[in-house]
Amino acid sequence: MKPVSAIAVLALALVASASAQPPQAPAYTADGRLLPPTDYRQWIFLSSGLDMSYRARSGDASMHMFDNVFAKPEAYRAFLDAGTWPDHTVLVMEVRGARSKGSINKRGQFQTTELMGQEFHVKDTARFAGGWAFFASDDSGPAAQIPIQAECYSCHREHGAVDTTFVQFYPTLLPLAEKKGTLSAAYLKDKDGADAAK
Repeated sequence: MKPVSAIAVLALALVASASAQPPQAPAYTADGRLLPPTDYRQWIFLSSGLDMSYRARSGDASMHMFDNVFAKPEAYRAFLDAGTWPDHTVLVMEVRGARSKGSINKRGQFQTTELMGQEFHVKDTARFAGGWAFFASDDSGPAAQIPIQAECYSCHREHGAVDTTFVQFYPTLLPLAEKKGTLSAAYLKDKDGADAAK
């Protein structure tokens, strides 16, 4: 068996160190708006939903939308280790238009190039009461914080599977959180009610 070289040992140490790095703190403007990450499409893709809504549908039933959720790579790796999100986690949800007619497509929906908006779920425990805040933007400029009185805060507290986030819709993370025992009591109550209604 060949001895391990010093370079190989150093390379392994650097990889281990990189994977253990906590996420960098999010950046904000002087007036408290979030500076949106520009490279989020290179982050970890968690899931995509089509026409999702947490209430009875209203409005134009012919209009369809996809949402795509991405996580900071460092936060994702920490979730894999612990089953919960570290401080300074940023989750990005981009909303895109959906179409059925285009190119050779005959049925179903595909995503368009039309970016309809972005939302950011940010964990910054030193900055926000409750640890998390939501921000929204319809362009690439700084994103304004959604007021804490908004329904999204209470909805995530009352139904989020892990640490007020909707891990129940992230198919690769839900089984992991279940295995790690980090699913919230609120989510388990929802799940038991849904299972009983089947």
